[in-house]
Amino acid sequence: MPAQTSAQDERSDRGSRPRERELSILNSVAAALNASADLEASLGAALSQVATLFGLETSWVFLIDRRSGEPYLAAAQNLPPGLANHPSRMAGSCYCLDTFRQGDLNGAANVNVVTCSRLKWLAGEGTGGLRFHASIPLYAHGRELGVLNLASPEWRKLSREDLRLLHTVGDMLGVAIERAWLFADSLEAGATEERSRLAREIHDTVAQGLTATALHLDTADALLEAGADRERVRAVLGEALRVTRANLDEVRRSVRDLRAAALEGRSLDVALACLVEGARRTDGPELAFECVGARPLSARIETNLYRIAEEALANAVTHAQAQHITLRLRIEPRRALLSVEDDGKGFPPQAPGPDRFGLVGLEERVRLLGGELRLASALSGGALIEAVLPLA
Repeated sequence: MPAQTSAQDERSDRGSRPRERELSILNSVAAALNASADLEASLGAALSQVATLFGLETSWVFLIDRRSGEPYLAAAQNLPPGLANHPSRMAGSCYCLDTFRQGDLNGAANVNVVTCSRLKWLAGEGTGGLRFHASIPLYAHGRELGVLNLASPEWRKLSREDLRLLHTVGDMLGVAIERAWLFADSLEAGATEERSRLAREIHDTVAQGLTATALHLDTADALLEAGADRERVRAVLGEALRVTRANLDEVRRSVRDLRAAALEGRSLDVALACLVEGARRTDGPELAFECVGARPLSARIETNLYRIAEEALANAVTHAQAQHITLRLRIEPRRALLSVEDDGKGFPPQAPGPDRFGLVGLEERVRLLGGELRLASALSGGALIEAVLPLA
């Protein structure tokens, strides 16, 4: 009986070794892909792991450009001299890419071994002795992404387990590539949103301030032409100077926003507390900040919540003529609520004067995040602006 048990243990041990190897390879590849948000860097690290763990020498990835539809070399590991020293030889199509785009890479486990036309073209010139070449198609949700190529000096037949494992690695690469592209798209969308915000801000502050300055100067010119009292002209010019200085402060604030990220490495609640502290004026309203349920959120949500608070608080300080203004942040499991409440002069909810209070910009920013902007105000006094953003 002990001998039978020992044999069973030995068979179980032999069966567990391949699984341990597979898990080790997949964990190493996953760690490499997650090490960086940069696609080229993460693919390069993953290729190094794949080549080493499978005992292969060289690997490279061709991707299909999303806009032009043309293939390009996205990453490479240890290319032979005939290719590494002549980048142009890695441009354009080749047999494996043509086969992939025709949908013919249908070998075992969706992996095939093909003749590498790039190596063949070199005719032994700096091939590094590479002969073996395997192509693994990369997809994401059925969409063609590109091809992972592996090469070795030795001709060796891949086992069924290796083919299945390479197929899984290809799936992981496909997910990582799509994730990197989505991340790049989100950055581009964020940049577009920020440009729109700056355009709105320039219109709502700088443009209006310059218009007011021009009107004051026109008035002063008319008074001079009419021979008006000198003190009256001085008063109009003084108002023009005040508006100009305020406008200059707005320009400086916009430039400062462009130079540094909104949160500057701080948590959202700390950044908002600093925002309120920085808005305090000796002759201004009393400011307060309240926060409930603070926790880390996505960078996109945190940045936009900060910008919403920045715009709403600036509007209230500038236009509300309030004695007290409170900024509140409440983070719930599925949504974040940010509000600015004041006891100022208010505005009719049905006609809040969006150009004056910057509500157009706030509404657009909140809408782009799938949220809702709520307004509560009355001519009798007081106003509440609340942004509600979904978190899931």
